[in-house]
Amino acid sequence: MAGKARANGEGSIFPYRNGFAAYVRVTKPDGKRQRKYVYGKTREEVHDKWLKLHQQAKAGPVATKVPTLNDYLSHWLTEVVAPNLAPSTATNYDMFVRLYIAPALGKRRIDKLTVSDVQTWLNKLRDTCQCCAQGTDESRDRASRRCCAVGNCCDRVLSDRTSRDAWTTLRNALNSAIREEFISRNVAALARAPKSRTRKPKPWTADEARQFLESARVDRDPFYAAYVLILALGLRRGEALGLRWEDVDLDNHQLAISYQLQRVAGRLLHRETKTEASDATMPLPDLCLTALLARKATQDADRASVGADWQGSELVFTTKLGTPIEPRNFHRSFKARATKAGVRQLSVHSTRRTCASLLVALDVHPRVAMQILRHTQIAVTMNVYSEAPSKATSDALKLLSQRLDT
Repeated sequence: MAGKARANGEGSIFPYRNGFAAYVRVTKPDGKRQRKYVYGKTREEVHDKWLKLHQQAKAGPVATKVPTLNDYLSHWLTEVVAPNLAPSTATNYDMFVRLYIAPALGKRRIDKLTVSDVQTWLNKLRDTCQCCAQGTDESRDRASRRCCAVGNCCDRVLSDRTSRDAWTTLRNALNSAIREEFISRNVAALARAPKSRTRKPKPWTADEARQFLESARVDRDPFYAAYVLILALGLRRGEALGLRWEDVDLDNHQLAISYQLQRVAGRLLHRETKTEASDATMPLPDLCLTALLARKATQDADRASVGADWQGSELVFTTKLGTPIEPRNFHRSFKARATKAGVRQLSVHSTRRTCASLLVALDVHPRVAMQILRHTQIAVTMNVYSEAPSKATSDALKLLSQRLDT
């Protein structure tokens, strides 16, 4: 019959335009049955695709319409990331997609993305001036333009850490696409990403920590109690600022960590801690108890002085009106206090390593330190122990509370 050119067993392969086509009835991810077509210039090419499609159909559901990477990433951020991950994580993923992944790879169909595509993107990402790519200088008014927009490239390339984070975002998105059965393998995982080398700052010694706290106490710094909790118990900034009075048991000298305060995407969020491992109930050393009692007295005085203007916050650390403390304001105050105390500048987060070093100097057992620092793996704690100097402090550091409570 005219138009028929089929070999035995190839009933679904037929001439199509300037080549051939074939179809296989497949089960889609939503459970419905539908024909899926493959095309090629020669019968042999289509036959190979047809056999491969048969194998995929036998193995499980097959998507009949595959989205572009842009479309899938939009779906992933909205339906997978936002409902299931922390707001800060979702915000970071959105930023990496918007600035680095979508502009370069977004138009590619997700099943057509190759290892070579990802590797070329990664290599280019590390060599491209992001001021030029993002139009940072171009977005300034004409009088303020000073580099890329006026032909004087500033060569602001990404760090290995940021490049790797962008790659990690793409890899995680493609892992999700595999689970949703749009693709069968993760090409990003097969590419070689740069290994970032993080230089960890040297933690404060106990003498520096004591000097910092003494300066804050003498000046009646409103954040003195927060500094004590951060240095003596290893609280993170968000955990200290998110602490509620109902989580503090002054009578039984205990403190429960379950909430944190974060500003994410322009919103100030008081939310549960990131993981269950971050939750903990800790004993309050005398130094911490004294600082919290002083903080309560100060807050009660503030509430009485403003009267009806008090905002009614449940938080331990608030402004004089009872509103939450902006995390960035706290960070600036911390840096200013370090300067005034005459100690080295450290980020608030880096003080957790100061706490760990103090625990090492006090001969605290690693398992106990692991509970205090709320590490999820003992290997992380042991890494801190291995980094600590063998003689970081003097013999007086054996009694931390006495050393700091002067």
